[in-house]
Amino acid sequence: MKPVVILQHEAAQGPGVLLDHLQQQGMAYVVIDPCTQGAAPVRARDYSGIVVLGSNHCANEQLRWMEQERCLLQNALACDVPVLGHCFGAQMLARAMGARVWRNPCPNIGWSRVWVTRSAQQQMALPAQATLFHWHYDTFEIPRGAMRTMYGAHCLNKGFVHGPHWAFQGHLEVTAQSIRDWCDEGHGELLQAQGPAVQSQTQILAQLPLHLERLHAVALRTYAAWTAQLRRPVQASEGFMAGCFG
Repeated sequence: MKPVVILQHEAAQGPGVLLDHLQQQGMAYVVIDPCTQGAAPVRARDYSGIVVLGSNHCANEQLRWMEQERCLLQNALACDVPVLGHCFGAQMLARAMGARVWRNPCPNIGWSRVWVTRSAQQQMALPAQATLFHWHYDTFEIPRGAMRTMYGAHCLNKGFVHGPHWAFQGHLEVTAQSIRDWCDEGHGELLQAQGPAVQSQTQILAQLPLHLERLHAVALRTYAAWTAQLRRPVQASEGFMAGCFG
């Protein structure tokens, strides 16, 4: 089985629980940092699945590595290689599918509830509601042909699914340590951020014991459902690939 490629852009925003799941399932993986390396992989078919994690960058920035990521995701869509996007990764998948990404009416930072659609509950074995960890300023529109999977009170589009390609405007992968590291790294940002969906560092860390165990249960169910798709045969669309890389 080909490895899963994980595109990680920030030291404090690693694969966390997802990595634990892949290791427990004996699945090969490779972690790449396109932001630091200045380049992203080219061929989606080199991998059994593609995971795109969060980033401090905006998905609308015109950076070379970001355009390469978008092209990789378009190639994955054409080749039917499953994609899993977290936050920035979800926005990049939306862009790759032709949908818009823009500023959300307010920042969404900290713990907050999302509602899960009935179809997503069945597909991902999830409860009707879940408390996720969030840290984002932007949002996306649901791409044409995709279905909303999650929605929130201060950000409507919290997730979508299009075949084997899943996007979450939130963080399922976080661990207690990664949240602490993220809060330390973003301490100044947390002092400046304001709005009805923004929590302070003190509030975020105080709620860790309350929410993290349940979040991990949601994450593992979701990751199990997504990785179950990875062994499916793929069929490439050469015309789409030529359009992206020609």
